[in-house]
Amino acid sequence: MKSIHNNIPTQPKRHLKTKPVLVVLGILLLGNLLWFIAWLIPNDRQAKASEEVASVDGKVITKEQWMATMEMVYGKEVLLDMVNAEVMEAAAKKNDIKVTDDEINLELALIRSTREGTDTSLQAYDEEVLRKKIRARLILEKVLAKDINVEAKEMKDFYENNKNLYNIPTSYRTSLIYVATEEEGNAVLTELKDGSSFDGLARERSIDPSSASLGGDVGYISKGTDSIDEAIVEALAKVKEGKTSGVIALKDGRYAIALVQNIFEGQAFSYDEVEGHIKRELALSQIPQSVTQESFWQEYKAEWIYGEQ
Repeated sequence: MKSIHNNIPTQPKRHLKTKPVLVVLGILLLGNLLWFIAWLIPNDRQAKASEEVASVDGKVITKEQWMATMEMVYGKEVLLDMVNAEVMEAAAKKNDIKVTDDEINLELALIRSTREGTDTSLQAYDEEVLRKKIRARLILEKVLAKDINVEAKEMKDFYENNKNLYNIPTSYRTSLIYVATEEEGNAVLTELKDGSSFDGLARERSIDPSSASLGGDVGYISKGTDSIDEAIVEALAKVKEGKTSGVIALKDGRYAIALVQNIFEGQAFSYDEVEGHIKRELALSQIPQSVTQESFWQEYKAEWIYGEQ
């Protein structure tokens, strides 16, 4: 009887290709080694997050804690501004709306003027942020006003009746430190000369709580500002940009030291320069209710981590 093994075809012998296998094993080993080293070395982002930014009686406040608190206090407002800005840019593109630097400059001038008075809340922002917020607002206004008809005569009449609105005086972005006596004022001046910061001294020494909490910042001051003593306005005209005044005696018996952060020269705007602004104002007055930027979120598919609008 023939062995059944004779009926089974013999398989050719296979030679293991050891070189590729060793290469693969080497790569895996190197990968594991690099991962282990990376695990031992603190992640740069984690290191920055745990970076000490302050300490009180030995208790450390980390950058991560600081940033988390900032997000909790300001995060929603900042993100809202960012989303609204993008929504308005999308609206501008869809409606072929342009906003020029001259238009933004006009709005800034009106904000600085005490005679305009409707945007005092924007004074807390620096120039760059303020320009972005104004741009977003102008886009919104142009979208809302684009289909509303306003007669040319009505616009010209408005200008003639409100010329003083567009005759803007020189304004001064100002910080103030209020003190009770002239001696205290001289002491503050001495500290400033010795290198102390105006912001810090305002928070520490000023007897006016509202401005002290802002490091003395009182926004824009110009001739005719009712809430500011005339003596301060007169003193500002003699102070150079970035410099401080002497001790100013006020009518109510207090004293003040002023820091002029910026000076914005006055300007009278012609009808041609403000025609677009007047047209928007008159058009918007015909809209029965106010419309916010958030009203456009759904149209432009805006979403954020705080939920739906």
